[in-house]
Amino acid sequence: MTLLPLSGIKVIDLTQVMLGPCATQFLGDFGADVIKIERPGQGDLSRWSIPDPAGLDNPVFCSLNRNKRSVALNLKHESAREIARALSRSADVIVNNFRPDVMERMGLGYDRLREENPRIIYAFGTGFGKSGPYAHKGGQDVLAQAMTGVMARKADPDHPLAVYATALADYSAAMHLVQGILLALLHRERTGTGQIVDVSLYDSMLSMQTQEASMWLMRREELNWAAMPLSGVFETSDGALVLVGAFKEHPLRDICAALEIEDLSSEARFSTIARMRENRSELQALFRKRFREATTAHWIERLEAQDLLCSPVKSLSEALDDPQTAENGMLIETTNGRLETVRMVGAPVHLSEAPVEVRHAPPHLGEHTDDVLRELGYDSNRIERLRSDGVVA
Repeated sequence: MTLLPLSGIKVIDLTQVMLGPCATQFLGDFGADVIKIERPGQGDLSRWSIPDPAGLDNPVFCSLNRNKRSVALNLKHESAREIARALSRSADVIVNNFRPDVMERMGLGYDRLREENPRIIYAFGTGFGKSGPYAHKGGQDVLAQAMTGVMARKADPDHPLAVYATALADYSAAMHLVQGILLALLHRERTGTGQIVDVSLYDSMLSMQTQEASMWLMRREELNWAAMPLSGVFETSDGALVLVGAFKEHPLRDICAALEIEDLSSEARFSTIARMRENRSELQALFRKRFREATTAHWIERLEAQDLLCSPVKSLSEALDDPQTAENGMLIETTNGRLETVRMVGAPVHLSEAPVEVRHAPPHLGEHTDDVLRELGYDSNRIERLRSDGVVA
């Protein structure tokens, strides 16, 4: 069996929906023993947020929860909170994405847990941060897009405001949370002590705009890569393509050569980048008219012949079927405890000596409750009493 980088690291996962589960799945993929604590009967919110024939084991939940063990624990009971504290005493990391103060009210705050385990790394993700005017506001991906300027930036000022169609804030914050946990583990290796790691959707979205932010902070100028005059999405006779007219000495001349039209860079209105920006609507209208006259494949071939950056616009289904996706090992297939096939996107980080494997299929709710309690020293009679009292399931 391959020794994975995080083998021997125990993670107590009290997260749900996407930010937290995405982060803990990444840790699990690379060897951590992730114990997912869920509410009896319902579990993670993503288990029932969409209707699906698989019920609580729907594709959304499965996509974020492989390589974890599920324990159904009713944290409204003090006995359940004691189980969580017992788990944390032998854990390396505990992760949550509750609103601020929820963990403290349950007796699971950092100050209490580190008294019994000074090495614990206490990691959490919030919507807006652990303090400040929005700290107690419910955090969600779309809200973070709206409140950080991401949603307001558009390729064309005439386009309506819109929600970005993928959970951009959740995913980026999850990866920042992973980075923080790994840094804290490295720091603990050197010092012997744990610490708090916190990230927020809000901070991640601001960080993602680092170039645009510095341009505004230093020059009071808007930087919008999507609104560059020689870049855009263009419909063709059978689909669409994206063109990025950058990183070349004479990109407009080369675009015109590919499109087999006169060299527009010789015209005063398009003679400089500044003039092209001023007249972007006219320039792009010319491009759109020409691109509609032939197929995507035709134009990709001609654009690439001029060494221009371009690609077809694909649907997700087309991307998943693309041979490059398979070549990169980005599709994972396994079966769960009921022998149902589970298909997922794999980890985007590839280690030559430690490839990702599915050690645990996405778990059924409470699938590992008894196993984990036995590891804590609970015998069968005690487990049954806890179950009959509604503490575990």
